[in-house]
Amino acid sequence: MKTPINSQLEIAAIWHVVVLVAAFALTFTSGLARADETCSSPYLARIDGQEEFVYVWTLGVEGMGDGADKLVTVDVKPGSPTYGKVVSSESVEGRNEAHHGGFTDDRRQLWLAGLESSRIFIFDVHTDPAKPKLTKTIDNFAETTGGAIGPHGAYALPGRVLIPCLSNAKDRGGRTGLVEYGNDANYIATHWLPTKDDPRDAADAKFADGYGYDARVLPRKNALLTSSFTGWNNYTMDFGKLTADPEAMKHFGSTMVMWDFHTRQPKKVFQVPGAPLEIRWAWGDKHNYAFTATALTSKLWLVYQDDRGEWQAKEVAPIGEAKGGVLPVDISISADDKTLFVDCFGDGKCRVFDVSDPQKPKQIYEKQIGKQVNMVSQSWDGRRLYFTSSLLARWDKQGADNEQFLRGYAWDGKELKPAFDLDFTALKLGRPHHMLFGSTKIGANRATVASRD
Repeated sequence: MKTPINSQLEIAAIWHVVVLVAAFALTFTSGLARADETCSSPYLARIDGQEEFVYVWTLGVEGMGDGADKLVTVDVKPGSPTYGKVVSSESVEGRNEAHHGGFTDDRRQLWLAGLESSRIFIFDVHTDPAKPKLTKTIDNFAETTGGAIGPHGAYALPGRVLIPCLSNAKDRGGRTGLVEYGNDANYIATHWLPTKDDPRDAADAKFADGYGYDARVLPRKNALLTSSFTGWNNYTMDFGKLTADPEAMKHFGSTMVMWDFHTRQPKKVFQVPGAPLEIRWAWGDKHNYAFTATALTSKLWLVYQDDRGEWQAKEVAPIGEAKGGVLPVDISISADDKTLFVDCFGDGKCRVFDVSDPQKPKQIYEKQIGKQVNMVSQSWDGRRLYFTSSLLARWDKQGADNEQFLRGYAWDGKELKPAFDLDFTALKLGRPHHMLFGSTKIGANRATVASRD
């Protein structure tokens, strides 16, 4: 399908992104008090000081409360009388498989994605950060984007958001694309991932499968990196039936793609077997590498720039035992690039790796978070981590193992110590998935966009 209106060349002309490198380096390498999430977009306006709220995008459960997906706000201000408590909850229409979300670059809006319904819910988090309000719903995503479905989340770019998708409306398989909307919620463009039949001039297209999942940018290298998971047919299937279906198990992503960020042109396809999920770029101004974890093979992978300036990908460490059903699903890199937290859904553990030598990660600690665990969000100062439990509605564990929680921990560099625990089932709030930080104190944007040539 063609990209409507905005061709690759038009986007290249419009999008000469002027990154404020000096300001960026000063902000994130100095001793200034910063406590934002370490996995956020570099274009995002940052929190000044410590986070005050944790926003939790939560899957509705039939018969539990109102049964709808909702954005739950938890107070995490130290000394607050409501610390570790829910202070607001805003429901959306129906159950949409609440998954990931992200802010616009000015941090005034929070865009939240429904993985099954392909709806995008836009919240105002600026007017009253303690009580976000739903202001707009995008409910024609597939029609508008030319057939992309399964929006994974939203990633802040200057004046717009990038939405990596997981599937397509034609066969609901893994072929998918990256979608861009303006902060005004107007559609801009769709960029389809390369395949063997449509390589889009990418090198090593013999590996290309067209699958998508996460998308992250390293601005100073003009590098956009994407990962891969599986399509609508698989992620809406009961987990037991899925794993017992040999044909379905063949349909998982095994690639990552490096793109020219400015032109949105795929440059190189990497073979990374086993569904590489979350991407985390290192923050150091000379650290040209990113980590991912493969869910099905339980490996840490490194995508890095070699001495010749070429991008490469290689496996660098095991994560537990793949045969034991570890299933690493989320990772968080510390602001100093020395520590990587890895959440493993299968055994409910967080494993901590020393990645000061990114080519040779070493596990240094592990903690049982729950009977299942999914997302991890880490404060910029590295002192606080938050964990949620739900992976997908039909993939979560059953019975007594179906714990649904938000848990906060303190990290002293050696161990995780519990700070608070919210039982979302007891609170009738549903299944907590993605987390984002909120505050009443927001700094300036990190980058600007040059005018059209």
